[in-house]
Amino acid sequence: MTRYMFRLVEDLLPPSFAPVYLPAAVRAIYVVEGAATIEFDEGAAHHDQNSTWMGSEALGVCAGPQGARLWRWELVSPLASSDGLLQSSPGASSTLKLAAPLDLDADQRWLIRCDRVNFPPGGVALTHVHQGPGIRCCLTGEITIEAGDSRAVHGPGQAWLEIGHEPVLAPTTEREATSFVRCFLLPRACKGRSSIRYVLPEDASKPKSQSYRVFGERYIDLPQAG
Repeated sequence: MTRYMFRLVEDLLPPSFAPVYLPAAVRAIYVVEGAATIEFDEGAAHHDQNSTWMGSEALGVCAGPQGARLWRWELVSPLASSDGLLQSSPGASSTLKLAAPLDLDADQRWLIRCDRVNFPPGGVALTHVHQGPGIRCCLTGEITIEAGDSRAVHGPGQAWLEIGHEPVLAPTTEREATSFVRCFLLPRACKGRSSIRYVLPEDASKPKSQSYRVFGERYIDLPQAG
């Protein structure tokens, strides 16, 4: 196993803001509010609210006329010199929501996937595991994550890590619908397939309350461990 660092940063860009520049890294960028244009070597892509860009190139990011709030996931070496926060961008700001060390098998071939998970009021993700780790961030509502001996409640804008192989039970509030956005790392064999596995055999055949919108997935090369 080789250790890497996976982090989630929130960027706030004012309306029609001059481009901010990001070095090459394995990343996904989700537009929480507003719109942004992502510039890369081969061209550019415009992304409105509730859409995602993924890749590994160096980027320029331009906010639209209403500005942009972005969630930016990055996988880097734990020895990376940068903390991922925006530099030399007066008027813009960024906040590190979560950074977590991950032990990944460097002999495995990996992909990155970003999706949104939606629950009706009172919905629950039955006890399950995943084929790889990832960072989630609550978008609406409230979700409780029960894993091992820990129990944590997350509301809008709050992030958490699931390591994948640890069983998780995740009930949501009955007051309103709940949703979260997640970015996780999976073996390439999971391409186009669900990564979830239910721990209790009887749960596998039960109706599921959650629904998914997959924004995309992309094969990646792991960063140099240094």
